[in-house]
Amino acid sequence: MILNRLKRFFKPKVSYPLKSVYNGHHQVTYRGVACQKSPFDYVIYQMIINEVKPDLIIEIGTNQGGSTLYLADLLQIYGEGIIHSIDISDNCPALVKNHSRIKLFHKGWDDYDFSLAKDFNKVLVIEDSSHHYQNTIEAMQKFKELVSLNSYLIVEDGIVNSMGWSKSYGGGPVKAVNEFLTSNNNFKLDVYWENFFGKSATFNTKGFLKKVS
Repeated sequence: MILNRLKRFFKPKVSYPLKSVYNGHHQVTYRGVACQKSPFDYVIYQMIINEVKPDLIIEIGTNQGGSTLYLADLLQIYGEGIIHSIDISDNCPALVKNHSRIKLFHKGWDDYDFSLAKDFNKVLVIEDSSHHYQNTIEAMQKFKELVSLNSYLIVEDGIVNSMGWSKSYGGGPVKAVNEFLTSNNNFKLDVYWENFFGKSATFNTKGFLKKVS
């Protein structure tokens, strides 16, 4: 009844230029730290973390650490878990570096020692590095083994294809995901999250891969 009353206040369709949303996401901060996350993905991440309840998140690609800080604060709220964030540079402010649930690595994902993850039961992996096809597929193939059953390998920024930049990224994350799924049938594309706010209303196009076996 209430929904029917509200429908008359909504226009059938409202659209926003993708470029303006993309430009806006570059201005997003979390607690004053550059984050570069779309508002839809902000919300999706907290729901996934609540569902999976990881005791370890491995984030490939730190940048200035706004996303790292956001994820660590979510873990703090839930009272469990830490995040290992990997990059090739050190651009994080003290707020990120001093967080009790964050451990930073600055030698790139290829140098990450898997023994650091051996004592964790529920591991979630986020690939958010260069977004180039070759780098993405190689990182996915390496870290797939660490993803726990019913957890996720999340591949960020497949949106580069929709922005028309696929060629510049060698096919980008979407090409990497498509190739990965052909040889890793223990993962499936979870379209529930991709389409949660509407069809492909996420920057992580084809990016939510759930480990099912």
